[in-house]
Amino acid sequence: RRMPWSAAAMACVYFVVGRFAAGWQPVGRAVRRRVAVGPRVAATTLSAPVEEKKEGVVAATWEKEASSSSEELGLLSFASARTVGERMRSTSSVRMRFAPSPTGSLHVGGARTALYNWLAARKTGGQFLIRIEDTDVARSTRESEESMLADLEWLGLEWDEGPRVGGPCGLYRQSERGSVYAEAARALVEEGKAYPCFCSEEELEAKRQAAKADGKQVAYDGTWRDADPAEVQRRLANGDPHTIRFKTPKNCVLSIEDQIRGHISWDVEATIGDFILVRSSGVPVYNFVVAVDDATMGVTTVVRAEEHLTNTVRQLLVLDGLGFPEPRYAHASLILGSDKSKLSKRHGATSCGQFKDQGYLADAMINYLALLGWNDGTDKELYSREELIDAFDIERVIPSPAMFDENKLKWLNGQHLRAMKVHDLADIALDFFRKADILPTTDETLSSSEEKASSPLRRFVVAATEMAQPKAELVTDVASVVRDCLLYPLDATLEKSGDKKLKQVLDDDFPAFARAVADSFDNKEAPAWCYKDDVEEEEASSAEVKAWIDSLGVKTGKAKKKLFMAARLALTGRLAGPDVASQLRTVALAHQAGLVANVVPVADRIDQLRDWVRPEEENPPSPPPLGDGGSSLEGGAAAASAGTNPGPTTTEAPSSSSSSSSSS
Repeated sequence: RRMPWSAAAMACVYFVVGRFAAGWQPVGRAVRRRVAVGPRVAATTLSAPVEEKKEGVVAATWEKEASSSSEELGLLSFASARTVGERMRSTSSVRMRFAPSPTGSLHVGGARTALYNWLAARKTGGQFLIRIEDTDVARSTRESEESMLADLEWLGLEWDEGPRVGGPCGLYRQSERGSVYAEAARALVEEGKAYPCFCSEEELEAKRQAAKADGKQVAYDGTWRDADPAEVQRRLANGDPHTIRFKTPKNCVLSIEDQIRGHISWDVEATIGDFILVRSSGVPVYNFVVAVDDATMGVTTVVRAEEHLTNTVRQLLVLDGLGFPEPRYAHASLILGSDKSKLSKRHGATSCGQFKDQGYLADAMINYLALLGWNDGTDKELYSREELIDAFDIERVIPSPAMFDENKLKWLNGQHLRAMKVHDLADIALDFFRKADILPTTDETLSSSEEKASSPLRRFVVAATEMAQPKAELVTDVASVVRDCLLYPLDATLEKSGDKKLKQVLDDDFPAFARAVADSFDNKEAPAWCYKDDVEEEEASSAEVKAWIDSLGVKTGKAKKKLFMAARLALTGRLAGPDVASQLRTVALAHQAGLVANVVPVADRIDQLRDWVRPEEENPPSPPPLGDGGSSLEGGAAAASAGTNPGPTTTEAPSSSSSSSSSS
């Protein structure tokens, strides 16, 4: 597996350049900072101007990032980074890393990769580090980085080293580590394992087209691999643009024991040609810097998606060329959408931020992502974080693709949501209450801290959350249920038609029952807290509401099932939702907390109910008209058999009415 050169010989060539005392300069005429972003040997070797195109901007951006970081933290040399990596490997048995590119949001696939690394580190007591791979300076943004880190924090995947927390490696953004890569590239050139290539893009394109026409492998043909040293020095002295290429060994086979996929091997010469390490702009390429960083950060295991499997060959060659031990590898399968293609935006929400905004819980996301390719050998599906840490084993991750099923995710979310402590769920629901215009935007945090826990607004939030929790799947469901509960859409409900259940309620002399409810309320027979502006949470008893409704059943002679459906319509204006007692209690607490907008207090509901009853009593339905040639007796009989009723007869109820009809 090792290439045919001596590690001992390589070690003899390495030397400490300290803080660029040798005077390294970045590639390019316009910039002369002491932070090297392109290698240069013996003051002239490898020095070249930046191409006068977009690459000049790229190199300048890369150098600006590196220099600003160096000014704050000091230069990091390859020798010192190498020492840190060796120390980390010797003092820690497991060092896992997640290395996102900040070019967008955190995709669920990336979140699963981070999770697997985090679980492996936590189970073994190792370290989990974050490294930002921003070599694509044209697309990488600090805003994207902050968004990804925020999503990782939301998921609860706290990291031991990396941005925001620091660590022994010093710098955790690749744009800050240009000096390390420059020295590493120089070391490879000095040892004859890399070389400058002066081929223009036009020449390379001509070579690619010729190879395709001849049916040959499209790879660099090694034009400058064994070029005349005098010619190389002449071109370098002239400042001709060039890249740095790795000298791929001949007759070499590389192999790994992938912890997920088993034995994998590559015939290097048949797989790749001499690949680029540093672009002519001075910006190092992805596979080069990843290999250097994994080694100098002491990473022991690389868990990543299978699409990175082809990168492994180049990274192994770089590691071997620099004399580093190779880490273990584990390549997880892709995540597919419902059409069995790679999960993407066309399948709907794919980023963690989107799922968070839709009301999914972090614990549910962690639970579901873990199951996308892994199981512990049982039928268990619901896991807490602690259970996942105890059960996780990277070797139980299967190599076949995983199908993303949002219905399964929603089901798991409902299980976690309903198992939460109500105060914890209330803390999460706060933002969704504000988005639903239930709560005003206020400076009051409404957290569960001791000084806020007894505030009227906090009591309302907890009571409302507790009411909605039993039937919610998402946190957005909690907000929707509470918002609906605070309103009183009686008129809108009665104006709709086509619902058989509503017709049954109305046909059972609902106007008389509604009048009985209004009279009972006027006679102060409802719970005492329904009449108060200052309601204590303890006295707002749901049991008292149920007792009141039972007494209405006795007065009107309604059986239990019919009684509670009629009471639901009269007191909530709907035929579905949480139990009536909890809704009235929540409305009272909202009123006491000073929530006026979008809240209809109990007394106002009774007024609206009474307003609806009066016209029904004053304007009973007219006798049906006589049909042509028919008798009034026959018309009356027909009307009776049709179930004519003084009030409105039909409306459309929410789809959940059937499941809620027997609920109190």
